[in-house]
Amino acid sequence: MTKLPEVRGKLSQNRLLADLTWLRVGGPADWLFQPADLADLQHFLAELPKDIEVFPMGVGSNLIVRDGGLRAVVIRMGRGFNTIDIKGNRVTAGVAALDAHVARKAAEAGVDLTFLRTIPGAIGGAVCMNAGCYGSYIADVFVSAKAVNPSGQLVTLTADDLRFEYRQSQLAQGWVLVEATFEAPFGDPDALRARMDAQLAKRDATQPTKQRSAGSTFRNPAGFSSTGRSDDVHDLKAWKVIDDAGLRGAIVGGAQMSDMHSNFMINTGGATAADLENLGEEVRKKVFENSGITLEWEIKRVGEFKD
Repeated sequence: MTKLPEVRGKLSQNRLLADLTWLRVGGPADWLFQPADLADLQHFLAELPKDIEVFPMGVGSNLIVRDGGLRAVVIRMGRGFNTIDIKGNRVTAGVAALDAHVARKAAEAGVDLTFLRTIPGAIGGAVCMNAGCYGSYIADVFVSAKAVNPSGQLVTLTADDLRFEYRQSQLAQGWVLVEATFEAPFGDPDALRARMDAQLAKRDATQPTKQRSAGSTFRNPAGFSSTGRSDDVHDLKAWKVIDDAGLRGAIVGGAQMSDMHSNFMINTGGATAADLENLGEEVRKKVFENSGITLEWEIKRVGEFKD
């Protein structure tokens, strides 16, 4: 059996991942590594045999791990990577810092990152997905990021390196983000707080936030997120084409397209990863049959199918 490097953090073998994802599904990873700090991560990657795949994982908010699990070392960043530092209108956050916490801390300092407040997950995933809502995206405020490459070196990445597009970026395989720096406009803290409160109220009124979900299931065919404005156009929104195909509330096993928001997939209890993915594929098929539109997954799906 391959010997893995000695670490100061926590290294677990055959670790089930279901309890680490918001949808509560997923088989075991060969290994789960939770580094103690940056130096621990650098040492681990430098010494790790290069034929072993690495999968960086955040808080699992936008993820389906298939029932057969992952033949990889899952690297999950924790407390050593959740710092938030604000200087002027620049905010530097560790990849494990929750998007909502970054938005709140920034607002307290009079820096407008309010669009992050309702985005589920942590900063690492937000950068990788070029997360956005209300017409704003990570790419709009991104300055730079730091990542550890497979040789264990700490490298600074620019927007040109990451090549942001709608709901995606291009981080090289085997690289692990550790922090990101953003620059945003100044604003009045009270006004920023009021805006976030209004966004939260709207989210809770329109999305199944109390159920096991992973946020939006599919990317908007329009190629951009909702603006939140009253003049927003819905024709090419994922929820609209799903509704038009009669799939609001559609069920496969324990998986359901939410009655509250038809682009939200929920685990109603006891769903397998296969239930969720099969429901998603059924939705994609029927939407295409109905409208000729091919929905693209926004939720990341990884791992092996169970025999």
